Amino acid sequence: MLKRFKPYHYLLFLIIFIAAFFRLYQISGYMEFLGDQGRDVVIVSDFLKKGELFFIGPQTSIGNMYLGPYYYYLIAPSLWLSGFNPVGPSIFVALLGIATVFLIYFVSLDWFKSVRLSLIASFLYAISPVAIKYSNFSWNPNVMPFFSLLFIYFIYKSLFKRSYHFLPLASLAFIMVINSHFLGLLLLPIAFIYWLILACQLIKSKDKTLSVFLRYTLISVLIFILSLTPQILFDIKHQGQNIKSIITFFSQRETTVSIKPYKALPLIPQLYDQLITRLVAGKNITIGLISSIISMLGLLLFFFKTKSRFNFYQPLFLCLLWLLSGLTGLGLYKQHIYDHYFGFLFPAIFIFIAFIINWSLSQKQIILKFLSFLLLLIIIVSSLFENPLRYPPNNQLKTTREISQFIVSQSNNQPFNLALLAKQNYDPPYRYLLDQMSPSLYSLHDKMTDQLFVICEPHKDIDCQPINNPSWDIAAFGWAKIDNQWQINGIKIFKLSHNPQGLKSP
Repeated sequence: MLKRFKPYHYLLFLIIFIAAFFRLYQISGYMEFLGDQGRDVVIVSDFLKKGELFFIGPQTSIGNMYLGPYYYYLIAPSLWLSGFNPVGPSIFVALLGIATVFLIYFVSLDWFKSVRLSLIASFLYAISPVAIKYSNFSWNPNVMPFFSLLFIYFIYKSLFKRSYHFLPLASLAFIMVINSHFLGLLLLPIAFIYWLILACQLIKSKDKTLSVFLRYTLISVLIFILSLTPQILFDIKHQGQNIKSIITFFSQRETTVSIKPYKALPLIPQLYDQLITRLVAGKNITIGLISSIISMLGLLLFFFKTKSRFNFYQPLFLCLLWLLSGLTGLGLYKQHIYDHYFGFLFPAIFIFIAFIINWSLSQKQIILKFLSFLLLLIIIVSSLFENPLRYPPNNQLKTTREISQFIVSQSNNQPFNLALLAKQNYDPPYRYLLDQMSPSLYSLHDKMTDQLFVICEPHKDIDCQPINNPSWDIAAFGWAKIDNQWQINGIKIFKLSHNPQGLKSP
């Protein structure tokens, strides 16, 4: 056993340790706990405590569409194991982020047979500020890098290596990808292209394995169709709400997507630079631009010097097709591209950059070795400089818990309603913790009580004046007066009671 242990394994363990430290250190303080996270734990908690099944997942940010429900089922065990502490799902997502670091190493090594390349790719991913940020809190897009890489790897094993039994596994991975974000659909062209080419080759050569290939293809398709059952049942019950929203999203394209791929081509360099800058270069625009240019020049140089070895089934071509397909699809999207939209491309860009750096380091030219080493060093320094741990934790969970405890103490064990005024949040985080602390919280839909607590999270676009506020949760309470007000960590809390005469608060 010890004889099999190689010196570079120590480096791998060190990289995994670094990835774990950056993602798990004070996770309860650094994790996000806003509206989406509160919504998720409320839904999953109801499933675990009351047996309430869910047939759809989180709502998308645009289009009134819903993802599949499997992210909720995925995080359910971690919420239960943590005693319904919201930190549990965040730790689980962080562990998946750490697993992604190892998976990048494993896949890179299988593809390129280079330990150095694999260590560079996994290390750069381990220290990437954006990759860290989207690995230390529970959110459905945050699991997409792991399952995207699994999907591409299973496609590689099944269609490149003709191990067809990996096709059902690819289907399962893809199900989780599109349950984390619909942008995962941009991975489909890659699988379809390679599947179609292989199918044509098998038919043309009358290969005896054609029947096995088709059988596993059918199994994979059936698995995917069966995975849609919860959403189909939801649409049957709700008059096709979700499918209508999807059709509207793609048919009314003035502000959503274009169906003309050529329109995305001019945007690909810009999106590639954005991807490099945000993911690889520690958000440094200058370093990102330099890295983009050097990586493209390095790729051209590689093609020029090794074109005799290049072929369609080369893993590098698969990685490039992965990037090109994703960037083209994102180029057709007409709205702002946020960092997490690149989630399905996270592993691809690090494997590609590691390939260019490793190939350059292996060349005889001293200047090429020096430049690639310098680029690697600059990327590492810029990533570490922007590391999230250099900044104080946001303590969103702690603050939400303190405010919830304070409200319970001020309610005098009497029933109360709750309202939230915020620009970038909504009330499920507070309601989830309040439900755990007190049975006295009621929704205004269920019961109007004699007291309303209004939480106001300061923002330039938010009026922290609850009296006559048009927000439904406040307006539905009726005429009210402010009995008291407090402030915790910059967040204002008001206690309102009914004021039948409509008199102004003192």
